[in-house]
Amino acid sequence: MLEKGTAGGAPGGKASGPAPGADDGYDGPILGVFLAIASLLALIVAARTSDPKMQVHAFVFLAAFLIGGFALGVRHYGGLVSDKSSYMFGVVKAGVIASMFWGLAGFLVGLVIALQLAFPHFMYLPDALWENFGRLRPLHTSAVIFAFGGNVLIATSFYVVQRTTRARLWGGVAPWFVFWGYNLFIVIAATGYLMGITESREYAEPEWYADLWLTIVWVVYLAVFLGTLLKRKEPHIYVANWFYLAFIVTIAMLHIVNNLSMPVSLTESKSYSLFSGVQDALVQWWYGHNAVGFFLTAGFLAIMYYFIPKRAERPVYSYRLSIVHFWSLIFIYIWAGPHHLHYTALPEWAQTLGMTFSIMLWMPSWGGMINGLMTLSGAWDKLRTDPVLRMMVVSVAFYGMSTFEGPVMSVRAVNALSHYTDWTIGHVHSGALGWVGYISFGALYCLVPWLWKKKRLYSNALVEWHFWISTIGIVLYITSMWVSGIMQGLMWRAYDQFGFLQYSFVETVAAMHPYYIIRALGGGLFFIGATIMAYNLWRTARGDVSAREQAPAGGLAAAPAE
Repeated sequence: MLEKGTAGGAPGGKASGPAPGADDGYDGPILGVFLAIASLLALIVAARTSDPKMQVHAFVFLAAFLIGGFALGVRHYGGLVSDKSSYMFGVVKAGVIASMFWGLAGFLVGLVIALQLAFPHFMYLPDALWENFGRLRPLHTSAVIFAFGGNVLIATSFYVVQRTTRARLWGGVAPWFVFWGYNLFIVIAATGYLMGITESREYAEPEWYADLWLTIVWVVYLAVFLGTLLKRKEPHIYVANWFYLAFIVTIAMLHIVNNLSMPVSLTESKSYSLFSGVQDALVQWWYGHNAVGFFLTAGFLAIMYYFIPKRAERPVYSYRLSIVHFWSLIFIYIWAGPHHLHYTALPEWAQTLGMTFSIMLWMPSWGGMINGLMTLSGAWDKLRTDPVLRMMVVSVAFYGMSTFEGPVMSVRAVNALSHYTDWTIGHVHSGALGWVGYISFGALYCLVPWLWKKKRLYSNALVEWHFWISTIGIVLYITSMWVSGIMQGLMWRAYDQFGFLQYSFVETVAAMHPYYIIRALGGGLFFIGATIMAYNLWRTARGDVSAREQAPAGGLAAAPAE
């Protein structure tokens, strides 16, 4: 790890390209053979299954594998061989585009279901099952977490690991397999939700065959990342890469264990979990909370540790603090899952264990927040002129707020009020929109000028508009859910003088209606801000500069030349 950022491309460092040399081999023909076998298996499943939903997905897989094989053939026989002495940034560009596409799609679906909760007849068609809340809700969560967030993580990790190691991505066409394979998983998962294919497990709804495909893609992702680190030209491994590596390895373990299941048939979409009862619940929330901890936290902390120092042109505040942050976070987070199961059949000692480690998480989380914020020491003036940096710094503030609120909500007495209420929804979205959303937006605002070799963004003013509109949206969203959730919990536990419940469930729902409208308004503002961002990035990639901002703006310069 580097405190002063002396590596090529590391924060504060001088950029330099990878040393010339042959790319280590991921043999294209081997991938071609794999795709040929996979195509045959998909065709067999499509022909033999009696499940029409499974048949649809078999044909989707078949089409994807055939297209992939055709692309490999064009690459091989058409002489489309890339320059192996340069960085592999084409796959990063594709990741940026996919991130923005899935982000807009996920935010839009979120707005739709927020309006459905506020106005139950909104977009409700009794004969269109795909349009009901039960199917759109997992579509929203998977689109924003795994489609948007996952593509951001893959794209930024491929960029950062190359720049900080001065080495081209390992594996030849393997990074492209990771990108397209992961997005194929997203398509399978999303269409499955709309058709009603689900395991009904939070953050893990895709069925067994989608899980199996993602496992293959993820193993290749790990191989690409490790292979690039092994052939690095820098002796040290920059801190961001440690967080990326922890994210990749831990998510692989979580995914495999939580999705152990027995399919009804190899040609049927339905499967049943290997676990049952309270053991199944414990494994699910061991997975669910650590998906938050390692997918939505560790991976995006890697973005923080690269992009904030790079944008601020300052070294990471404390090398030692980054080490403490890393090891304490990954050790403590893995034990915190049982706090989701207070007042259940889970033994009380296990509930207390989860609560204890959740409270302990407060310390390393705030250590990371302090490290991110203090990186701006000597560069605070940049916040006035650079809204991209401001957005990333605000994301770190939301990270600190969320990682304070989470341990408080894990305490059993507080959890008795908060659990199953909208307070939890507000907490999740303060982290998702404020922390994950803003740090992702900041990274994308940085990457587009760097990758497309533009001197600046199309419009600094549009970033300002995006920042303020979406910030107002987040504040409306989370405050309405805090008020709604606490009111909801208090109404559920209110008794009259005779010892009977004072409010019915319907009365609770009616009382929350104004807050649901405010939530939908906040989500709408956040979606508008993301749309402004997409337009700004598109114009930037084209090389346009706003007529009002022709003069170069300080703090918005592109990265050093590759």
